[in-house]
Amino acid sequence: MIDKYLEILHNLNLRMGISPNMATGLAEATAALSLLLLSIGVYFLARLLVNRTVHSLILRTPSKYDDLLIKNKVLVRICLLIPAILIKYFANDTLPSFPDAIEIIIKIVKIYEIITYTSVLLALVNTAHDLYNSFEMSKLKPIEGLIQVIKGILYAVCVLLIAAFLLGKSVGTIVIGLGTLSAVLMLIFQDSIKGFVGSIQLSINDMLRIGDWIVTGPADGVVQEINLTTVKVQNWDNTITTIPTYTLVSSPFTNWRGMSESGGRRISRSFNIDVNTIQYCTPEMLEKYKHYNLVRDYIIQKEEDIQEYNKANRIDTSEIMNGRQQTNLGIFRAYIKAYLNNNPKLNHNLTMMVRQLQPTEVGIPMQIYAFSSDKKWINYEEIQSDIFDHVLAAAPMFDLRIYQRK
Repeated sequence: MIDKYLEILHNLNLRMGISPNMATGLAEATAALSLLLLSIGVYFLARLLVNRTVHSLILRTPSKYDDLLIKNKVLVRICLLIPAILIKYFANDTLPSFPDAIEIIIKIVKIYEIITYTSVLLALVNTAHDLYNSFEMSKLKPIEGLIQVIKGILYAVCVLLIAAFLLGKSVGTIVIGLGTLSAVLMLIFQDSIKGFVGSIQLSINDMLRIGDWIVTGPADGVVQEINLTTVKVQNWDNTITTIPTYTLVSSPFTNWRGMSESGGRRISRSFNIDVNTIQYCTPEMLEKYKHYNLVRDYIIQKEEDIQEYNKANRIDTSEIMNGRQQTNLGIFRAYIKAYLNNNPKLNHNLTMMVRQLQPTEVGIPMQIYAFSSDKKWINYEEIQSDIFDHVLAAAPMFDLRIYQRK
């Protein structure tokens, strides 16, 4: 077929008054250009057929996994091989009088094939990555760093194959030659090497996942992306901080995942009671406090226990210092504990207590230790603020004063 086409072109050139030698060269050049245009046309036709048939069939299937082939253009990139196949197959018949030109064309086509095959493999890697990300495991074990390493290897192999082909040497010989430059290459790519090692350590030790809230240096927010060399964090104010991956292995950082996965977010805050307002409770004070529903039963039960103890030990209660007595601070502490137990926004399955800390020059610190059931930051702060609003307002009802430096 090619021979017949060349003969027609040759005769047409002769009829136009062109010399025989020039007519032959012009005919072969025209045939070569026709082959190139035909190859490009076949590529677009194949791409059209793929889009109209194969892609349509894929989109109609119930599975969403095969849609990733369309997203990453795997089949479209495979179609890029069609022009190379056609040109390699028909090049010798198209330019029989120009063997040197054929050799150059074949080299260009082979380089084009290497690049295209690499492109197809990269698309498959992207497809595998997207497929992995569709599973919940990807949040626990991100492989972004590994994917980037694989892509880097593919790029390196592509460059080595092209270099070996152009130099007419084996890939092994090229690699051995590059071995002498290993020190320079390690110096140039030290950040990538450290990042790769760091990403592996982060993944194997489950130190970091996408979606974790971390605090380290300027970063204070949610991990958005874990790459080969960097970790991208969106801070609480929506700014973006980029951290070298290896830094998270070599330097300490705080990960709030444990709090997120637990049943609550910890509340651990204290306020100071003025020491001068702490006193033993008189009968009048006890009667007053019994009007507070949350501690009525506590006061009555405590009074009964104290009376039994004092009576059993024959203690003279005419002096308030003798025996056991209730204090307004003790009742206030019981009130806070009852208030927390009746708060539906706290997790009652986790530790909950009200305790005194070491007295200081600014009073006696009373610490509330509990866990909010809502772990979202804004809601957590609201719950915590509501608790202390109530407690600080309730202190004077028990004849206590919150210490405030004058």
